Amino acid sequence: MRHEGRISTLDAKGSRIGARVRLPYDQILMDDCIAAMQSLPDKCIDMIFADPPYNMQLGGDLFRPEGGLVDAVNDAWDKYESFAAYDAFTKAWLKEAYRILKDDGSFWVIGSYHNIFRVGAALQDEGFWILNDIIWRKSNPMPNFKGTRFTNAHETLIWASKGEKSRYTFNYQAMKTLNDDVQMRSDWTLPICSGGERAKDDDGHKAHPTQKPEALLYRVMLACTKPGDIVLDPFFGTGTTGAVARRLRRRWIGIEREAKYIKVARQRIDSTLPLDESAMTVMPSRQSAPRVAFGTLVEAGVIPAGAILTDAKRRWKAEIHADGSLVMNGEAGSIHKIGAKVQNAPSCNGWTFWHVETPEGLTVVDQYRKDWIAKGGA
Repeated sequence: MRHEGRISTLDAKGSRIGARVRLPYDQILMDDCIAAMQSLPDKCIDMIFADPPYNMQLGGDLFRPEGGLVDAVNDAWDKYESFAAYDAFTKAWLKEAYRILKDDGSFWVIGSYHNIFRVGAALQDEGFWILNDIIWRKSNPMPNFKGTRFTNAHETLIWASKGEKSRYTFNYQAMKTLNDDVQMRSDWTLPICSGGERAKDDDGHKAHPTQKPEALLYRVMLACTKPGDIVLDPFFGTGTTGAVARRLRRRWIGIEREAKYIKVARQRIDSTLPLDESAMTVMPSRQSAPRVAFGTLVEAGVIPAGAILTDAKRRWKAEIHADGSLVMNGEAGSIHKIGAKVQNAPSCNGWTFWHVETPEGLTVVDQYRKDWIAKGGA
């Protein structure tokens, strides 16, 4: 589906005029990211999530202690002749990103120590205003096989607006609810993409070396967009941004030049089911280590938004919403707050009070948390 927007052009006297164009909603544009963004109107995108090449500067093959070859990032698209060449590319795509982002939109970019500091300086030079840097702490990182450096266990995200006075969207209460009624911090512990979530090619190998986990995009998108907002990813890869956008009922535009990634992305997005509309609203007991918020299970799809929780005797039922809140009789709150409310009690351990109905019977929510921890999710 396409939607009309307005693009600025120059008339013969150099004055700006408006022309109608049609936005490629929910489509992948097979093109260079800069050229594709140049085809889009000014100020037409609500959020940009960018996962650009890291310019890893790898110096050869890397082997595991037992002799196996590490499947590292060594593709041609990640190689640049020099830092100057990488900087020129970065400035060019950031210029277009700034132009197409709405004045009150949000900009996100992720990177590693190889590139994030160069990208951060360039985006400030372009006019972006940094709101936060987020540390994605990987709960299951790849070891440093050579033993010559610290294990690289995190990546950095930069969240920025178009200017200091931008009225960007931030769903603060949703983030707090997602985090078990505790203010969301700027360090996020999430596992890397693996197992069934990892997209595979026709030969059964991982389709893309830097695929991001859907839980990461879920949190980013839930934090600063609303249903119906337009999310653009100029480095689309295997379509994590598109899959999560569809799940959360956001519109998306992907840009990708590699046909092999586009094929996987299309199949993946087509198989993603959007959340029920009733679960899409978000709200305008702390646990000791390892601590897992109920919202973490929701954003990872372990217990999906839209599911119904009940108590052990099936007296009360509550629906899970996208931010991890429970809604019952028009009232929303955390699993602990709603559990206490229905019992007219001062407090409640929602983990042990609420259950999920399964074909085998009721399963206490805390079991899903234990299984998540056992699989490396904490």
